[in-house]
Amino acid sequence: MIKLDFRIVLKTLGQLLIIEAVSLIAPLGISLVYHESDTVAFLITIVITSLVGLVLTLNGGKEGNIGYKEGFMIVGIGWLLVSLFGSVPFMLAGTFESFIDAFFESVSGFTTTGATVLTNIEVQPHGILFWRAFTQWLGGMGILVFTLAMLPAMGVSSVRIFQAESPGPNQGTIVPKITKTALFLYIIYFIFTLLEIISLKIAGMPLFESVTHSFATMGTGGYSIKNNSIGFYNKPSYEWIIIFYMLLSGANFTLYYDALVGNFKTLIKDKEFQLYIIISIISILLIILNITDSWKDITLSFRQATFQVVSIISTTGFTSLDYSIWPDFSKIILLILMFIGGCAGSTAGAIKNIRLLIIFKYIKREFYKLVHPKSVITIQVGDKTIPDNIVHNVIAFVMIYMLIFAGLSVFLVSQSMDLISSISAAAATLGNVGPGFNLVGPAMNYSNLSTLTKIILSFAMIIGRLEIYTVLILMAPFFWKY
Repeated sequence: MIKLDFRIVLKTLGQLLIIEAVSLIAPLGISLVYHESDTVAFLITIVITSLVGLVLTLNGGKEGNIGYKEGFMIVGIGWLLVSLFGSVPFMLAGTFESFIDAFFESVSGFTTTGATVLTNIEVQPHGILFWRAFTQWLGGMGILVFTLAMLPAMGVSSVRIFQAESPGPNQGTIVPKITKTALFLYIIYFIFTLLEIISLKIAGMPLFESVTHSFATMGTGGYSIKNNSIGFYNKPSYEWIIIFYMLLSGANFTLYYDALVGNFKTLIKDKEFQLYIIISIISILLIILNITDSWKDITLSFRQATFQVVSIISTTGFTSLDYSIWPDFSKIILLILMFIGGCAGSTAGAIKNIRLLIIFKYIKREFYKLVHPKSVITIQVGDKTIPDNIVHNVIAFVMIYMLIFAGLSVFLVSQSMDLISSISAAAATLGNVGPGFNLVGPAMNYSNLSTLTKIILSFAMIIGRLEIYTVLILMAPFFWKY
């Protein structure tokens, strides 16, 4: 058995907290600029987070290789710690009286879910509003880059988990060294964020609002600084800009690197990206037909349907209207999109299009083998052959995902929530979407749920963001055996 090196884990977790403390300087600066009451809250949080991070780092082990066990612990516990310390400003600034509410908001931010328990967002100080949005920007690319950075030292098991998430033509790194891969991805992420900020500012949105909404868009988080989300503005130009960047954020970022170096065909020919676009277009057309009463409303219906479909399939969770009032047919389509999500290698959550593509091809192969049982057929996505172990991994992932969803739904119904609210809340938190229907719909939020429900849904958001395996394996008894 492989021995677990706790000291390396402590050292890395300490470094992670120090990075979080440095990140808190940005909202502190915003608070100082606006001369608001949350300045002290951020100062205290920075000191506390830095000290704990420093203690863990100093008591950690020397530099060494991180095995797959250490890697799982760092990722799983690291996200829990980051969310825990990220909730401190909310408590100290008086945003929430309940620690569970503050923790829920922080987890929702870092996991880019966007499910909020804030009842009046617009009265919050600018530093707190910036921190909410910034957590989503940090969390959006964080998992992807952190996983890539850990792969060389995490062993075969973790590599297979990554392959199950992204077995398409662009699997692996975009340059030989992992650190350079992370750097290139973050550069692309930063450029897109900057371009959206500029676009929104040119369209007329104030700078602070452009920044916070761009953070939430690129992280596919959906935290708005307005109570009615993007619907507050009712400006088509804002909505179309955000639609474009939500769509970008839901696709594989390695495709953008290929496009930037001149290989544009990779983006167009990618089978997962094609499926992502096709599902979006079909969903938009079906909803337009369902919600349009007359041809006079077709332009408005097109804008509303496009915004909500792209927002849900990219798991961003912005809203331009209360879609709970839409007919049941349209709501069913949105619910299905909550399970599908974006592409592997994106900042989106949920099951991902690549897994659906592999399962479709697996089903097709099994039907063919019923007629030709002796045939040997490989599953291919584009020009890449998918090994059977990856196919089995994908099937297992989807089965576990649906079992967790079913368990969450049953639990929520037991907490006196109606069926539609329970199902949508389970799908929206596990898929990192945010808003659901009815009690957790766009016109409502998660503030009225019980304390136990908020705790369970907080962990559901973490499980969904970490692709299930990372969290569940920490609960397996064999993981802790030497």
